[in-house]
Amino acid sequence: MNIVESVRKFIDLHQGEDAKEKVLDNVISQVSFRGANLWILACAIVVASVGLNVNSTAVIIGAMLISPLMGPIVGAGFALGTYNFELLKKSIKNLLIATVVSLVVSTLYFWVSPFKEAQSELLARTSPNFYDILIAFFGGLVGVIAITRVEKGNPIPGVAIATALMPPLCTAGYGIATGHWTYFLGAFYLYTINCFFICIATFIIVKYLKYPALESKNTRFDRQIRNIITALVLIMTLPSFYFAYSLWTEKRFTYNVENFISQEFTQKGYTVIHKNIRFHQQEPQIQLAFLNKTFSPDELNQVQDQLRFYGLDKAKLAITQDLSDLKNEIIRELQGNPNALSEKDVAINNLQKELRRFRWEDPAILTETSLLFPQIQQLSIGKQYTRRQDSTYLETVLLYSGPKLAPSDEKKLSEWIALKNQGNPIRIVRSMDSQ
Repeated sequence: MNIVESVRKFIDLHQGEDAKEKVLDNVISQVSFRGANLWILACAIVVASVGLNVNSTAVIIGAMLISPLMGPIVGAGFALGTYNFELLKKSIKNLLIATVVSLVVSTLYFWVSPFKEAQSELLARTSPNFYDILIAFFGGLVGVIAITRVEKGNPIPGVAIATALMPPLCTAGYGIATGHWTYFLGAFYLYTINCFFICIATFIIVKYLKYPALESKNTRFDRQIRNIITALVLIMTLPSFYFAYSLWTEKRFTYNVENFISQEFTQKGYTVIHKNIRFHQQEPQIQLAFLNKTFSPDELNQVQDQLRFYGLDKAKLAITQDLSDLKNEIIRELQGNPNALSEKDVAINNLQKELRRFRWEDPAILTETSLLFPQIQQLSIGKQYTRRQDSTYLETVLLYSGPKLAPSDEKKLSEWIALKNQGNPIRIVRSMDSQ
């Protein structure tokens, strides 16, 4: 046995294959949507809609596992592969019934639901791209291979989760219920390419395993079928390339912007308190505001020129330096983006943490120090950055006015404050007004 034959035997799908008649009977039995299958589908749609509504991944996965939508799609693939056009008509008819029922149920749910916000799980199903085609095709291959085995194994649940037929349908229902037609079109396109490429994957495996075709001596008709399938593949694939390209350009733009902000501002010690990145193909925008940095017109021009070194030639940079303008910009962003509130909360919390680093948390120590050292007329205490030689560090400074303390009193005061400062050293400075 040569190497080629060994490899061919190693990857042969005929090993462990179930009887073809038994597999076909099983596929045909799963095509119909009547009675229990229809009730299971409707319940799965409600579960998936709730999961999308509350942004619960676990609930969405559960709905995908109980969904019977794969039946007519696989049936259509077997029908194409065996030229069984009665089975093809039955599969398409039942798939249409399942699709309409799913859209009606999900639309009704989102119409009566009090929560109309588009969560991240729902938004993820509105912009399909080429990767969704790969998932549908190879997931479909796995599913069909498992169906044709004597021992079915455990790939079927994974295929149901990976190919994700249920969530796009529910998202399309959300689009109808809320009037977001771009959501509807994007989600329904994702559902369509999932169905189509699972069907194509099934067709390929059926042909590879040489399932017996119904008698057809019309080679011209067979060629027409192949041409129609090829045309449909192109029609379904080309729009996904556009979506994939759009996703790639947006991700690249965001990465370049983050790199630009890090290199030109963050690493130079400028604290960014507001950031708004708006991606558009023609004129993308970057809006920034800083905690304690004000740019001169020359500096603004220099920063704008730096954009081209980060692949951001078309980007328009706007740095807000007026606090009232910044406040209005943040309010507009919060009103236009329901998910932006948490980002602003994070930014505010980070700013508050930064300010707390410079604040003395125990004001009572001022009164206690005045009682212990009555010769001190006035004192204040706080934290500041100090640079000495090549190092920068945060230190606590006590500033007092009045007669100069004796070395012993100054030592006692230093030890007293250090004790209150969790053992950290403190620098005592006499005010210049007292000298």
